[in-house]
Amino acid sequence: MAQSSRVALITGITGQDGSYLAEFLLEKGYDVHGIVRRASTFNTERLDHLYQDPHQSDCHLILHYGDLADGNCIAQLVHEIAPDEIYNLGAQSHVRVSFDQPLYTVDVVATGALRLLEAVRQLSRRKDVRFYQASSSEMYGKVHEVPQSETTPFHPRSPYACAKVFAHYQTVNYREAYGMYACNGILFNHESPRRGETFVTRKITRAATRIREGLQDKLYLGNVDAKRDWGYAKDYVEAMWLMLQQDEPQDYVVATGETHSVREFLELSFAALELNWQDHVETDSRYLRPSEVDLLLGDPSKAKAGLGWEPRTSFAELVQLMVDADWTLAREEKAVALHRASVA
Repeated sequence: MAQSSRVALITGITGQDGSYLAEFLLEKGYDVHGIVRRASTFNTERLDHLYQDPHQSDCHLILHYGDLADGNCIAQLVHEIAPDEIYNLGAQSHVRVSFDQPLYTVDVVATGALRLLEAVRQLSRRKDVRFYQASSSEMYGKVHEVPQSETTPFHPRSPYACAKVFAHYQTVNYREAYGMYACNGILFNHESPRRGETFVTRKITRAATRIREGLQDKLYLGNVDAKRDWGYAKDYVEAMWLMLQQDEPQDYVVATGETHSVREFLELSFAALELNWQDHVETDSRYLRPSEVDLLLGDPSKAKAGLGWEPRTSFAELVQLMVDADWTLAREEKAVALHRASVA
């Protein structure tokens, strides 16, 4: 089973992508280290199923407290762990929130990536390190061409997207200036049952299933006509890993090559529950962005040709996966509510 004894370090390991990537790397025999922010509550539920006794296995998961906003801490961890591969997935990644917290977003997403790159540069003096930067399709923003490829100009339209552009070009700069093995993966929207509940896809499937079980009445959204290239996060982490296995570092778009609107996501989600979404969804201006990104559609041909990667999960299958998982949660929530009512 084990193909490698390499060591990987993942920032943002407690998030959707981080948890799937940790799972993927552990299956390949890696020792996986993750950086988590210290908080008053535990936020490792996406990783709980991965813990195992390190004395019983050659590969295991180790978590370290740290923060991309703390350069000294990041540098110390990188040098102590001395990983073979580093995956920078940590971010304040909610686009709408970035308009409300632009300074924090830029510090973590942009300067945080630079702090990590500099730590990697110093470590690279004594060992070979391969670095992956999580770039984003949001960098294309007001798109200049359709579909978007690795050569499409960026036109970011949010503090988050601007910060990602900075991190992207710093990764290119460190690759060219210092000869580092550093790659950007320009990932288009990728979802799963592990997606945070404030992101529109999970917000939809969570609300739809709760409405189906009588736990809520309405769902409030912003622009339902926005179009995105949506894939399955579990498929996409394999592309991240493949980028670091090539002879030469390059940047790749990771996408499905299909675009669907929020409206289509609503239709499929509610139809799977035998509901009409128009009976339950209302528009709320609070969820509209000051500057909207109307259409994102990725061209994954370079990743297919160069990495041998292509998505395995269709849009309809992705929606069904998320609805099924959230319907289970909604039923459990309803059962708890009924039990409490019966003993009250």
